Amino acid sequence: MTVLDRFLRYVRYDTQSDERSSTCPSTATELVLLRDLVEELRAIGLADAAIDEHGYVMATIPATSAKPDVPTIGFIAHVDTSPEMSGANVTPVVHRAYDGRDLVLPDDPTVVLRLAENPPLAEQLGHTIVTASGTTLLGADNKAGVAEIVTAAAYLVAHPEVPHGRIRIAFTPDEEIGRGATHFDVARFGADCAYTIDGGGRGEVEMESFSADAMTVTFHGFNTHPGYAKGRMINAIKIAADFIHRLPVDHLSPETADGHDGFVHPYVVEAGVERTSVKLLIRDFRTEGLKDKETLVSSLAREAAVAHAGAWVETAIEESYRNMKAILDRHPDVVACAHEAVRRAGLEVRSRSIRGGTDGSRLSFMGLPTPNLFAGEHNFHSRLEWVSAEDMEKATEVIVHLCRIWEERAAVQ
Repeated sequence: MTVLDRFLRYVRYDTQSDERSSTCPSTATELVLLRDLVEELRAIGLADAAIDEHGYVMATIPATSAKPDVPTIGFIAHVDTSPEMSGANVTPVVHRAYDGRDLVLPDDPTVVLRLAENPPLAEQLGHTIVTASGTTLLGADNKAGVAEIVTAAAYLVAHPEVPHGRIRIAFTPDEEIGRGATHFDVARFGADCAYTIDGGGRGEVEMESFSADAMTVTFHGFNTHPGYAKGRMINAIKIAADFIHRLPVDHLSPETADGHDGFVHPYVVEAGVERTSVKLLIRDFRTEGLKDKETLVSSLAREAAVAHAGAWVETAIEESYRNMKAILDRHPDVVACAHEAVRRAGLEVRSRSIRGGTDGSRLSFMGLPTPNLFAGEHNFHSRLEWVSAEDMEKATEVIVHLCRIWEERAAVQ
């Protein structure tokens, strides 16, 4: 079974996570794929593949090297897809021998993957491109990574002549809602370092992420019958709208930020006259920069409340993750091996910062240094999501090279 075969099968599972849920996994549908992955891993020869009470799947590829001190490395991917776009009834469409023309997605002809709007497609001429059908996301984020890890594992099991140390594999739930590492048992995983396979175009190695907080601003008003509300009603919805209007328009927003710019992003409003909450994402590559943005948001929220007599506001801040560069800078070999593996696969190394986070952002601070490697994903969380079969094959090759490189670097005793 090829990496493309596996990928086309996995994306048909509906695995959206749900931040409103308090369970782990947050949705029962995630468990369906996770349990099936356990059976698939056992079928290819990973006898200890198992799922825990939180839905985390772990398995071991036994060492083939005679060297006694080869570090244990791990590979991690998440099975959930973003709740921002439907992941139900995904119909993958395979476009073979891509020739540069715009790809009209069949279930909604208004959804068109255009070369002019997607520069990475220029590198894919002659390749096999996979999209969804136009009404859902595809699920390449992160089922491409899942397929690549399983395919690499199958190859290593079938080729014991390839020398490598003990390899650990993990598949996690709920990464898209910021909980992918919440119940990850680093000690049980037992790796010296790991790699998430959850990145974009070929050759990318990511060792820096945002630092991130989640902020909730809640406005309190007063509700009464609208027919008798003169001088009495305080509409929290209007206060929240005033607050959102006060947020910067020309900077500090996702629409205007790029490179190493951070942002403040209101993304969910739970509205009522008596009480309206605005949830915001706070992002900055400098952890200390989060405080500046949170102070600004709090100040603007107070200004909006003061402008409406009788209203009041409260704020709550929850840490999401921190820039993994602070940890990975202490473990240069982890990144250097990734660069070498990319070069051995015949690719140019593309080092970049993630304008987001991965499970590795939190895992690195939990004692497991974990940079992020490319999986071939593009247009995340979108109906225009796509992946190249050839890039998935290269990602699989990089995983195998990484296993060999860590074995080669181990001292002979």
